Amino acid sequence: MLSKRVFKTLLIVLVALALSGFTYAFAAANTVPGTRAGDGTGVISGYTVSNIVYNLNAANPGIIDSVSFSLNEAATTVKASVNGTTFADCTLSASTWTCTLPAATTVEAAVSLRVIAAN
Repeated sequence: MLSKRVFKTLLIVLVALALSGFTYAFAAANTVPGTRAGDGTGVISGYTVSNIVYNLNAANPGIIDSVSFSLNEAATTVKASVNGTTFADCTLSASTWTCTLPAATTVEAAVSLRVIAAN
């Protein structure tokens, strides 16, 4: 006579095999149109950020209104953060990106400039 433990193990194995068979049968029945697909790799290069200017609030210089900088290559989307968590959208004017920071971003809260850019 088989012990309960061996019986439970065999039952689990049989259920797993049955489920895998059903999954295979379902996947084999799918119809996929003949389109192109691919996979590949490419180098992701970073940007060089330069000409950084922190624009202080005129009434309270303890608050940073915005940060401006240049990138060495073209970008379509740029965001920046000075506290590492809250990112501001940036706009391009001539060759300078300007990011208006959230209201009341203090100089004291600014720990690093983090720029995320993509083309």
